[in-house]
Amino acid sequence: MGTRIGFVGLGNMGGPMASNLVAAGHQVTGFDLSDDALKALEAVGGARAGSIPEVAKDADVIVTMLPAGRHVREIYLGDDGILANVKQGTLLIDSSTIDVETARLVSAAAVEKGMLMVDAPVSGGVGGAAAGTLTFMVGGADEAFAKADPFLQVMGKTIVHAGGAGTGQAAKICNNMLLGISMIGVCEAFALAHKLGLEDQKLYDISSKSSGQCWSLTSYCPVPDILPTSPANNDYKPGFAAAMMLKDLKLSQEAAQASNASTPLGAQAAALYSLFCQQGKGDEDFSAIIRFLEGV
Repeated sequence: MGTRIGFVGLGNMGGPMASNLVAAGHQVTGFDLSDDALKALEAVGGARAGSIPEVAKDADVIVTMLPAGRHVREIYLGDDGILANVKQGTLLIDSSTIDVETARLVSAAAVEKGMLMVDAPVSGGVGGAAAGTLTFMVGGADEAFAKADPFLQVMGKTIVHAGGAGTGQAAKICNNMLLGISMIGVCEAFALAHKLGLEDQKLYDISSKSSGQCWSLTSYCPVPDILPTSPANNDYKPGFAAAMMLKDLKLSQEAAQASNASTPLGAQAAALYSLFCQQGKGDEDFSAIIRFLEGV
């Protein structure tokens, strides 16, 4: 039989990740506030739990995928939380995208109780979660990473040990700040091209082979009829929602402020995505900001 895995947070990302663990032969017991999410896990062969203590008590591994740092602190550190109910020797994997400070706080508490823990946020979106092709950016001790790696390999394709506790979150925050900045740059280039009478395809053909080439252009082009897999071809349905990009950009700016780092473009990107989301566009793909820039 496979490893007994507890999984907390079975949303758009956590649900498919848990399904892949079930498909690999592991015994997955999940907890979520959504009954539909629990039913989906049961439908693929997982089991449901009615509480955090029920998830934690018999698990050999616990994976969490939660919305924000406050949820991670509550789920791990609360009186009815994971650390209060887990058995000695359980491996803890938090794949939430949260602030570095919380990641290090929770990891320190876990280590103090004799647990191995990694922060392992992901990149790759819902499609990557379903396909098992996520990139995991992992922070934690060498021993913790070595123990977590086989489970991460089931859910992802690229697993990178970034360093000690919190460095997985640091890598995710830096990466997504860069992504937000580059997407705005690509969108501005197309917006200007439209004003100048340059066709989208012509700009793509030139820039994708020139010094302007980047992932936001060649893998996630923000205008339709260039890349079949781009959300632009599906009325900008995410994908990666603008609200999630704003969350990550806010985390980057909190981290920049705390560490006295200069990130003026990151700050501008956060401001633009904040305005975009204030217009009720948070549920659209983050590449839809091109319509905001063009006044659509």
